Amino acid sequence: MTESSTAPDNAGAAASPTPNRAWQRMLSGRRLDLLNPSPVDVEIEDIAHGLSRVARWNGQTLGDWAFSVAQHCILVEELARRLKPNLKQDWCLAVLLHDAPEYVVGDLITPFKSAVGLDYKTLERRLMSAVFIRFGLPGELPPSVQRLIKRADAVAAYLEATQLAGFGAEEARRIFGRPRHFDTVAGDLTLQPWPPQDAKARYLARFAELAPAAAGTRV
Repeated sequence: MTESSTAPDNAGAAASPTPNRAWQRMLSGRRLDLLNPSPVDVEIEDIAHGLSRVARWNGQTLGDWAFSVAQHCILVEELARRLKPNLKQDWCLAVLLHDAPEYVVGDLITPFKSAVGLDYKTLERRLMSAVFIRFGLPGELPPSVQRLIKRADAVAAYLEATQLAGFGAEEARRIFGRPRHFDTVAGDLTLQPWPPQDAKARYLARFAELAPAAAGTRV
């Protein structure tokens, strides 16, 4: 005689999968959808707070503090103005915000970004567009501004590599290429990592200078 089962007829059936959470709650209280980010959910305080705690070079830098993405963005914006002294204020703001998506996705080193591939880049572009639109910039920057950001970013990378990340001059030249006019543009700069709270405060202060109407506002 076979023992009767008391289990329900649907026993063993797979439970309905819970949808994966694709949003992050920010300290401002915003919930940012990573797959479909809305400019309404972007706040400069969240960006500054996050970037001040994200380390460049995976934290492999000299000093008592990590060299934060917030400090890097301030550096790149200064270098962009040195490269193009008549740069419009809006484009200075775009440079300051150029790594803003990293307050959500972190700072992946270049080799890892290449390995991750297109999906990561698509996500990063969507986040970047939402940030730009939130602060009155076009969702996609003009090619000339994109090129300027790349130039300034390259100067910053070489400077950081040789002063903080342990690269010798020859190795940095071989891997990154020594930017044109490097001595003229950045030869007088000495990098010293700031504590996170200082990096956040300085980032917010520069943002307020470039976008006074947006500073401290909330949609």
